[in-house]
Amino acid sequence: MQHRLLARLISYAYLIRLDKPIGTLLLLWPTWWALWLVSGGCPEWRILIIFTIGTFLMRSAGCAVNDFADQDFDRHVLRTQERPVTSGKISGKEALGVASILALMAFLLIQPLNAFTKELSVFALLVAIIYPFTKRFFAIPQAILGIAFGFGIPMAYAAVLDFIPLEAWILFVGNVFWAIAYDTAYAMVDRDDDIRLGLRTSAITFGRFDVFAIGVCYVGLLLSQIWVAQIAHLSHYFWLGWLGALLCATYHLKLVSTRDRDACFKAFRHNNWLGGFLFLGIVLGLALT
Repeated sequence: MQHRLLARLISYAYLIRLDKPIGTLLLLWPTWWALWLVSGGCPEWRILIIFTIGTFLMRSAGCAVNDFADQDFDRHVLRTQERPVTSGKISGKEALGVASILALMAFLLIQPLNAFTKELSVFALLVAIIYPFTKRFFAIPQAILGIAFGFGIPMAYAAVLDFIPLEAWILFVGNVFWAIAYDTAYAMVDRDDDIRLGLRTSAITFGRFDVFAIGVCYVGLLLSQIWVAQIAHLSHYFWLGWLGALLCATYHLKLVSTRDRDACFKAFRHNNWLGGFLFLGIVLGLALT
């Protein structure tokens, strides 16, 4: 009995990708960019904790919904055949149950925040639910992922200011560009399988212009960061982090230009460093004058 319970818990852990924190980090960096900017470099600890834990819960819930939505496709892809739902270790209904519990926990977590933030959380949840299904009909589902992964930005501004300024929307759009860039690299890993299964991804849509499109998206991200830095009056120390992010983007383009699966996956995972450098730039730009 204990062995079966332990096996079930391990399957749940794999379902929410506890073994792969990169997704949480890619969701967390934009949220932290916003929290530091809107608070002038000194976020309130209560809000910081709420958003950090909430990011983990919502990413975990999204993974569970994704595995439910993709269970019939995942069994045909070697990389995803052993995912808990596809392999039969847990049922689709269980995955939805886990997602529902995690989403409820996230909603309860934000109860101390204002009404505007709670309203935005409902929209964020809807986008997270819809995203896995957009791969069936939308040419660039990575853009929907960018909206889902970046919604912590307007929510952070709403939680502190009770409104969303232009600065937040620029940061948000930049994050959509970033998500398209890193998730296109990720989609390049499975492009042949996705074509065979009839799925839509940006890697398929961009075709032979995939590397160029990733580069354009990185430019969009980096320019948006400069624009936000000007609005927020960040000091010149911001450029230290920005230049680190530029070097990361250049490295990623070198990797994906090979179109090798392992290299593309490496570029995707390395985006954690790019997000971290941009966060460092914001912290330094606010703290040092």
